[in-house]
Amino acid sequence: MTSLPDGPPGAAPPTMSRRLILLLALTCAVGVGNIYFPQAIGPLVAAGLHESPGSAALVVTTTQIGYTAGIFLLVPLGDRLPHRPFLVTLLTLSGAGLLLAGCAPTLPVLVVASALIGVTTVAAQIVGPLAAGLVAEDRRGAVIGTLLSGSIGGMLPARTFSGSLGDRLGWRAPYLVAALVVLLLAAVLARTLPTTVPPSRGPYPALLAEPLRLLRAEPELRRSCLYQATVFAGFSAVWTCVAFLLTGPTYHQGAEAVGLLALVGAATMFATPWAGRVVDRRGPDVVNLVCVLAVLGSTAILAVGARGGPVGVAALVVGTLLLDIAMQSGMVANQARVFALRPDARSRLNTAYMTCAYLGGSAGSWVGVRVYGRAGWRGVCALAALLAATALARHLVAVCRSAKSPAVAGRCP
Repeated sequence: MTSLPDGPPGAAPPTMSRRLILLLALTCAVGVGNIYFPQAIGPLVAAGLHESPGSAALVVTTTQIGYTAGIFLLVPLGDRLPHRPFLVTLLTLSGAGLLLAGCAPTLPVLVVASALIGVTTVAAQIVGPLAAGLVAEDRRGAVIGTLLSGSIGGMLPARTFSGSLGDRLGWRAPYLVAALVVLLLAAVLARTLPTTVPPSRGPYPALLAEPLRLLRAEPELRRSCLYQATVFAGFSAVWTCVAFLLTGPTYHQGAEAVGLLALVGAATMFATPWAGRVVDRRGPDVVNLVCVLAVLGSTAILAVGARGGPVGVAALVVGTLLLDIAMQSGMVANQARVFALRPDARSRLNTAYMTCAYLGGSAGSWVGVRVYGRAGWRGVCALAALLAATALARHLVAVCRSAKSPAVAGRCP
């Protein structure tokens, strides 16, 4: 195996081959797909296990909470352990969790399996810092955008695949097929992924504590965390509840419709590399502002989906496409900002960032289901708009504080 050390800060990073970038993008696709495919089969799980839709939604929420825990507990080890055996071990454990989920006889067992899947399927968050250390600074945004395209390329087919397969063979089938795919990828990585030399030799307790210290010490990290946590919370609320909207009395569709709706987000795969190039040229703030405004616009369009009929379908298609592009492009900007802060601690920075983001996503799913039960689809859209407005307000404060004009700065909060 070829050794690819991250090297000391300031050293010229080695060049990543296109084959390696594509392999890492595929790893991101498979890992992220495991987080999102349960969203499309929530109603099938509820029917198959004779549970209420609200109870079945716990599967999605638990997977996201487990993912957040995995980011906090395992991703810091990316600065301490060689990446190849670390990634292979995580994927193997994730495959075991998927097998358990596919065989779960009751909802509690499925929830436990979902937690295991979430904790161990953090491969994309190991790959990001790895890749950031292997490319020059002026290419970092473009490579992050490519990896994120891989994640999106896994997320979208995962929803479509699970919805279609679940409608035909039952909710267990997507879990069992996903287990096979994950275990095959683990075998491929064990043979082909280059060996890397981690940048840190710190003990595990110190690695766990470091993300909290970085959050206190790095204002730009806190800002990126707030942006992504709020936007991702709205995103998760929308995608968790759209399954109930489409399968409910307004549209009378099956789970396959949720997967087909997710396919419209395929354009996001082309948008994120472009967003990365814009970040490389103009910095992350411009991209963040455009993305937050786009999220606000998407919520207004999505609200029309409550009407049903052809107009409602068109609103859901356009609104989810805009929401997906905005959320994922904002992710590129935020990660580029975060990875530039401390080259020797990228995994720990990513731990802090992604933990905050997925805490927001988990909360968004949980709150979204409850808002949907009380205020319907329009209430969920209003929730997403409120969260995006919070990110916009924080962005305007940051721009105001950084303004050079004393007259402008004097009006800042």
